[in-house]
Amino acid sequence: MTTPDLPTELGDGSRLVHAGDEPVVPGAPLRPSPVFAAPYHLGDQAPGWQGADGYARPDNPTLRVFERAVGELDGGDCLSFATGMAAISSAVLALVGPGDRVVLPSDGYYATRVLARDELARFGVQVELVPTLEIADVAARGDLDGARLVLLETPSNPQLDVCDIAAVAAATQAAGAVLVVDNTTATPIGQRPLALGADVVVASDTKALTGHSDVLLGHVSTAQTERGRELNTRIAAWRKTTGNTPGAFEAWLAHRSMGTLDLRLARQAANAAALTEVLAASPAVSGPRWPWRPGDASFELAQRQMLRPNGVVSAELADAEAVAAFVAATRFFAAATSFGGVHTTVDRRAQWGGDAVPAGFVRFSCGIEDTADLVADLEAGLSALPAVAGRPLG
Repeated sequence: MTTPDLPTELGDGSRLVHAGDEPVVPGAPLRPSPVFAAPYHLGDQAPGWQGADGYARPDNPTLRVFERAVGELDGGDCLSFATGMAAISSAVLALVGPGDRVVLPSDGYYATRVLARDELARFGVQVELVPTLEIADVAARGDLDGARLVLLETPSNPQLDVCDIAAVAAATQAAGAVLVVDNTTATPIGQRPLALGADVVVASDTKALTGHSDVLLGHVSTAQTERGRELNTRIAAWRKTTGNTPGAFEAWLAHRSMGTLDLRLARQAANAAALTEVLAASPAVSGPRWPWRPGDASFELAQRQMLRPNGVVSAELADAEAVAAFVAATRFFAAATSFGGVHTTVDRRAQWGGDAVPAGFVRFSCGIEDTADLVADLEAGLSALPAVAGRPLG
């Protein structure tokens, strides 16, 4: 019997289900069970003999399987971490030192800015904060000369601005800097920063990749180039020394969960498209943002750079009281932080104190509920709110 020819580039669903697969062995499970061991038998051989595992902090077969799967999706070499912030902090701290200049987004994930303020500054790292929409301009002017590392988050969280990765990558390479891209919002099937020239990709896998709001996890993937492998070696050494590896069960759960990312993301994006239109038409809402909506400030670049849309939408209600009234009037819009899960949530970002946004600014994370049900619930919630005077519709 001959094996049918498969397309060179498999579809997202096939890639996700089979990412990290090992050779087929009759009688073996489709997916290996998690290995919970901390120490392993050494016998009479030296540690690491013929690649044998010795201790679970640097050596765990479950992590390797998961990392191989995510690396296949990212197009790079993956290292997993206990949380998204463990991944981000490790990628930065492993690669910079005292006196180095680091460029970070002023409007990206607030915990990254806290890391810069409280830790990088303490170590004598020079931090420059630049809005996401201006980083490409800074790069085009040649203002990255002398920078050691540039970190992008695109689409940015929570305001969903999109930055030109390829343009910034070309500038960072010319300047001798390392480009790190936080790909959490887009996911590995929504955007491939390494293919656009980035050196490193980081992500919080707590969000859409695992997608069930029950796992804390992150990862770093490096380009499969000589430079990328050098960076991977340094980050891996940092992880081993600082102990930022995740548990085997978390990695196994993540690998199990990411098999449905294609299906989840498709429904989440469909819900986001429908909800954005309702938000744009409501007099109780201003400034709805979803990069895949025609007319959005980032629409053209998102169409060119991203592979598919996701389910995160932002908008502004009148104030904190309006957000509370909206949540109280809805059935499906749970007040919760994080995003990318199967439940639809709404998060008033100002309550956390890290983002320079108005009190009524909210981030919607669309779940996988039926679109018609979500639309009806959104309309019911918005109908309970007064109009926002003097604010243009999206």
